[in-house]
Amino acid sequence: MTLRSPTPRWRALLALCLATPLCAWAACSRDIAVPVAPLGVSVIVRGAAISGIYPELLRSLGAKAGCNFVLSAVPRARMEAMFETGKADILIPATGTPRRDRHGLFVPLLGNRPLLISVQSPRPPVLSVQDLIERRELRVALVRGYDYGDTYQALSQELSKQGRLFLEVDALSVARLLHGGFVDATIMAPTILSGTLQGDARVKDMAEHLRLEALPELPWGMSGVYVSRTSLTPEDQATLRDLFERAARSGALIDSFQRFHRPEILVSSIRPR
Repeated sequence: MTLRSPTPRWRALLALCLATPLCAWAACSRDIAVPVAPLGVSVIVRGAAISGIYPELLRSLGAKAGCNFVLSAVPRARMEAMFETGKADILIPATGTPRRDRHGLFVPLLGNRPLLISVQSPRPPVLSVQDLIERRELRVALVRGYDYGDTYQALSQELSKQGRLFLEVDALSVARLLHGGFVDATIMAPTILSGTLQGDARVKDMAEHLRLEALPELPWGMSGVYVSRTSLTPEDQATLRDLFERAARSGALIDSFQRFHRPEILVSSIRPR
């Protein structure tokens, strides 16, 4: 899938910023290591080629700011481990959580919310996390390395104890389990699963039949980028924080999501920060 060029609004904002002395960019002192994992249309990995909403955003920002983002494809769980051990300079995209706060500086880019996602069916709605715990007939698949906070982690542990949890390496693996009827639901941001379905013919037909349910204990949070406190100098940390703050204010990221996702997917899970 080929991403379109940046919107006129985004180009105009960059041009204005570059023309204003008070808005001058500071260059990074070295290459910035960025491991990424497949994430629907947000991060697309095809062999050695890495594209998608976030890689293209990084390349656009880096070209203007003098920061070279070196992307490498890894599984999501390894991506998290690399950031925690200082082998990754940024973690993107990532939801703000206390665990990640111990290792990096969080810059929110947009609001997001994980939902319970299943294939449309006549089953009674799931009203809460506790309701899901008590509905022992429902099998749930989650992606290893995803983290939507303490409630999500506690739910994952409880489902595992009950023998109802399938931990998978990526969203496509979860989608295939849902498509085949091996599990009943997953929890993630709908844009992740929707984007994954768009890119694989084996599960694409499921995209029009998703059932989205909000769980009150998993409310709106912030998704963005973590800048490492461990691997980067204070100067590079400040440069990257400023870079991503400007990206958030520009609205470019929301524009990109709107090009790839149906309004009903976005309104339920994505909003400006």
